[in-house]
Amino acid sequence: MTIVTRFAPSPNGQLHWGHALSAITAHDLARAELGGRFLLRIEDIDGPRSRPELADEFREDLAWLGLEWEEVPTQGTRIASYAAAAERLRGMGLLYPCACTRAEIAAAAERIGPEGPVYPGTCRHRTGEPEGPVAWRLDVARALERAGPLAWTDAIAGEQRADPLAAGDPVLVRKGLPASYHLAATLDDAADGVTLVTRGMDLFAASHTHRLLQALLDLPVPRWHHHRLLLDAEGKKLAKRRGSKALSDHRRAGEDGRAWAQRLRAGRWPAGISLQNA
Repeated sequence: MTIVTRFAPSPNGQLHWGHALSAITAHDLARAELGGRFLLRIEDIDGPRSRPELADEFREDLAWLGLEWEEVPTQGTRIASYAAAAERLRGMGLLYPCACTRAEIAAAAERIGPEGPVYPGTCRHRTGEPEGPVAWRLDVARALERAGPLAWTDAIAGEQRADPLAAGDPVLVRKGLPASYHLAATLDDAADGVTLVTRGMDLFAASHTHRLLQALLDLPVPRWHHHRLLLDAEGKKLAKRRGSKALSDHRRAGEDGRAWAQRLRAGRWPAGISLQNA
């Protein structure tokens, strides 16, 4: 099977060194095999936070690093497929509307899961039509009854028993937006023929949910490769919202992007940045 990897950034902020590591990892894994393919997919369905002009910045950053890619359709062109998948899951009786706010969930949550406060199921058994905008959540327990035991494989961590219950019932259709990351990324990876889903360890837990969605929607099952994250001087992962320095700042300063890419490959990180412990 030909290896197909992808880098799928959201245009809601500039790329930083963590993105560079992820893109280089996916690129090199694909290029290590004859006929391997490295894809770029722009995940642009984040409403007003999405800034189309940043997609061109991303392309310039990747070229600056010396990477080559094939570009596939953006998420904005695939909204009909998300709606169809959500409707299919509703038809199975697996989605329910939820009007809870993040603050309400945090206040009512009884435990913290791998992705934060675990939704306590407040709206799972409510009857009647909800008022105002709602999100649509997957009833994971009911979905697992339908799908049965599942497993998935990470290239680094090995065989995993799928445990989507640990994170509670995820949102699949967001309030006022066409889909959540869980639904959109799972459908897109299948549509793009991705065989090795390469991303950071911060998304390891999400793969349990994605494996369940693949079973419910009869999608092909890839392998995963979750790499360690780059951390700042405070030991926190690099993030757009934390103001991590943008690749474009280095690019515009005339620095050598290909040389930077080689340093990252060799495990030589920029000043003040370290690699997450294994």
